[in-house]
Parts: sequence; structure tokens; C-alpha cells
Amino acid sequence: MTQKVADSPMDSRWNSPEVVATLSATRPNARLLQFATQEFGRHTDPRLLDIGCGAGCNAIPLAAMGWNVLGVDLSPPMLEAVQKRAQAHALTDRLQLRLAPMERLPADNQSCDFIVAHGIWNLARSTNEFRKALQEAARVARPDAALFVFTFSRNTLSANAEPVAGEPYIFTQFSGEPQCFLSRPQLIEELDAVGFVRASGERVKEIDLRQAHSEQRQNAPVIHEGIFRYRP
Repeated sequence: MTQKVADSPMDSRWNSPEVVATLSATRPNARLLQFATQEFGRHTDPRLLDIGCGAGCNAIPLAAMGWNVLGVDLSPPMLEAVQKRAQAHALTDRLQLRLAPMERLPADNQSCDFIVAHGIWNLARSTNEFRKALQEAARVARPDAALFVFTFSRNTLSANAEPVAGEPYIFTQFSGEPQCFLSRPQLIEELDAVGFVRASGERVKEIDLRQAHSEQRQNAPVIHEGIFRYRP
């Protein structure tokens, strides 16, 4: 039977001091930094959008690399943590922060050379919200802009897990809250629909697949990680 889920207020766990501290200490994504280093030399005024920047584990090193970073998040404590770190590293001239949702990005049309969606699209509470977030990413992307995606795989859940009623990608089994889980073909298809295609020579990797059906999977989601280009 397909599940139904009641409306609930925005999850406040992202505002807790413990979660902010944990994410502040999280290491940046090594593949993201490696690709960003290669990508940096392609632009004279490199502009990067970090959607759901959290406490800045990726935004801070990306700004230190030389990218002009716009970090967007819905948690004021997270943004405050990023701001303090930017000040401590003298990066405030290259790192701007905005309080905004993933489906209403505070950026101009075709203004970004690089978009990072790291652990944010999996927080979509409906398929419509997820698709609006992708459309917004496409709106702000310049032609040939890079997109780095890090999001939950459907393989996190058991094969017989049922989605929320009327929501093909939304499940509650992982955390008790509605979250977005996609198969690799679904992710590629949805991105292609808004103009993002896989970058040449890159593939969508599936991380922690070995844990997909273990007793520990509640603590270790399977992740899709991939690099795309905006080709409208």
C-alpha cells in the first residue's frame, strides 16, 4: 500500500548547535574540489552557486580556491557558522550568503559558471519541489556551466519500499520525514529534461552501495555523485 504523510513544519534539526557543529567539522568533498580546481581555469570571473551550503564545508575551500561563491541555505545558524568561518579565513570578499530555498534561488538568470547541489535535492518534500529546484538551477546556469550533484539513491531503501501517495520519488522510510530518492536513470532523465547532460568522460557514481541492504543503511544512505553540463 502506498503511504500517506501529513504536512509538518520545516525540520528544525538543521538549526541545532550540535548539527551545526558537526557539519562545521565535516571534510569537503574531495571529488568536488578536484573537479573545481580543473574547472576554475576555464573562467575569467568564476562564479559558483552552492545550493544548501550548510556550515560551509565545501563553500569555504571553494572560495579559498578563488571562486566567487554564493552560498544559499534555509538555516540561519548554518549561515552564521559559514560567515564566522569566512571571516576567520579572510574570505568575505569571495563568499556571499543568502537565506533562500532551493526552488527560489537568489541569483540572476545565466549568472553561474558552476552549481553545487551537495546533499540538498534529497531534502525535497515533493516531486514538484524537486523539479522546481532543478528548473531554478537551470535558470541561473550559464551555457556550458558545470553542475556537481550529490544526492540520495533509491538503492538506499529496500526494493519493496513504497513512496508517498502520488509522489514517485518521495519516501519516508529513511528518516521518518519525506525525502527524495531517485534511481540513476531517473536522476539522469530529470536533469536532462531541464538541460543538464553528463559531462564528457564522467559517470554518475553510486557511493556506499555495499551498505544498501545492511542493518546500517539507516546511517549510511547510498549516494549518487555526478558531474553535468548545462546544454540548453
